[in-house]
Amino acid sequence: MQSRRKSLPPAEVSALSALIVQKFLASEFYQNAAAVMAYVSMPFEVQLREIFVDALAKKKILAIPLIVGKGDMTPVIVPDLDALEVGDFGIPTVRADSRIFIGADKIDCVIVPGAAFDVHGNRLGLGGGFYDKFLPTTNAKKIALAFDFQLVDAVPNEPHDSPVDIIITENRIITAERS
Repeated sequence: MQSRRKSLPPAEVSALSALIVQKFLASEFYQNAAAVMAYVSMPFEVQLREIFVDALAKKKILAIPLIVGKGDMTPVIVPDLDALEVGDFGIPTVRADSRIFIGADKIDCVIVPGAAFDVHGNRLGLGGGFYDKFLPTTNAKKIALAFDFQLVDAVPNEPHDSPVDIIITENRIITAERS
């Protein structure tokens, strides 16, 4: 799945991302959210920059994960895009002098990354376990923004795996069917 995402031409990533992000921005759960947590996308992932711009323009609280230990992350508020700097692994983070933390209980929706998803909301993460540990600490709506090919028949899951509530692709919006 990772190699399939990485093989998408940048123009296709941009076009598909625009469709997916448009659906997210129009959604009731985003419109009603006061605080949104997202991640900074890699070039081969759904591009989330427009969500950052929209959330800041609408004066929503925008947070991104800050890695604070092995498998541990905490939400840090993005005051504006100028507060971002390149951090560990080349991933933008909020500059240390601009960091304001927000409790997981204050987040209304979390955009969750993953390599693959199924209609039950199960997700194949990216290997660090950060979201599996973080998601149970919040009552936020858990949303995956993914390319349609990332939706598969079944994703193996274990008791410690945290599912998502909604999956948005360029073709559909799926409310997870919990079994």
